[in-house]
Amino acid sequence: MATTRRDFIELSLLAGAAGVGLAQRPAAAGEDVGRAGRPLTILVLGGTGLIGPPMVSYAVARGHQLTLFNRGKTNTGLFPELERIIGDRNDNLSALAAEVAKGRRWDVVIDNTASIPRWVDESAGLLKGSADIYLYTSSISAYADSSTPNADETAPLGTISAEEVAKVKTNRDITDTNYGPLKALCEKAAQEAFPGRSIVVRPGLIVGPGDSSDRFTYWPVRIHRGGEVLAPGNPTDPVQFIDCRDLGEWYVRLVEARALGVYNGVGPAAPMSIAEMLYGIRATTGGEVSFTWVDAGFLKQHEVEEWSEVTVWVPPVGEYAGFSSSSIARAKAAGLTFRPLATTAIDTLAYWASLPEERRAQPRAGLAPEKERAVLASWRSRMPSAQG
Repeated sequence: MATTRRDFIELSLLAGAAGVGLAQRPAAAGEDVGRAGRPLTILVLGGTGLIGPPMVSYAVARGHQLTLFNRGKTNTGLFPELERIIGDRNDNLSALAAEVAKGRRWDVVIDNTASIPRWVDESAGLLKGSADIYLYTSSISAYADSSTPNADETAPLGTISAEEVAKVKTNRDITDTNYGPLKALCEKAAQEAFPGRSIVVRPGLIVGPGDSSDRFTYWPVRIHRGGEVLAPGNPTDPVQFIDCRDLGEWYVRLVEARALGVYNGVGPAAPMSIAEMLYGIRATTGGEVSFTWVDAGFLKQHEVEEWSEVTVWVPPVGEYAGFSSSSIARAKAAGLTFRPLATTAIDTLAYWASLPEERRAQPRAGLAPEKERAVLASWRSRMPSAQG
């Protein structure tokens, strides 16, 4: 359903009053989600960033008993009613180890935070006798390459030498090159500690309220601003992303169903093009907006970066031919559902409006207005009929 600019202003005011409340809603429409048939005890490693708040809220609404293990430094005001064990995956599992030593058990461990194999080796190794199921959050980047459209969970994973792994001590040592192979090794560590008792989810771009990367956020904010918008590539180029709330809530349903195995955790439900995404977002605002489509080669010539400046989008050619078309048949069969694009766009814009002005003045992704204007002017000078 389309909304007007006035609706957006009202949503923004609501978000400003609620802080991160939008990210905590346990269901798409805020309705009763129903109680699980069997309450579970769930240990969450993390739980306060992006997918954590909606996942935890949903699990609590379903009647599960949760314990959070984290450093206690992110969104510290969230979930004061829940048990919290303070520790650090990098160098301090002692508080969690003390609970295990007491004979403490959980039905499920959900690991949202680890990108370094040693962390999963240590946490899964510590908990393998104290939990039934281990759910590990991996990444679509774990695959060896992205050249095959519609690739499923059986595609080969990336590899990395033991020498390179040994160099990775903290998150600061993770790079674009080693991130995916490290995630693949993390998966292996979870599966070896919990043989036949693990769930691995490989998300792609996670978006929505609470997303600090600003990648998807760029588009609702830019389209809401109105005017002529630079649209990248071919309108038919595919895109994939998933609302953090859809992913977090699905995690809870996966562990409730003991749906063991590996899943691509991406969306939307049906293939979507960059044009469908942009026009879908435009439908949520009543402002004057037009799109000018600029081809990938021209963008490259003008040093416009896919993914970081014209976000969500990567030209589907060569090694990236399948980057935005991973198969999600298995995930949908296991109960993954999706909010409408309009809901994600509206809530993301409201979340953005709730952030401090100084944060909004320094977006972490997206095309700077002055650069967008310059590229559009150059494009129009050679392609006067490009307006659309």
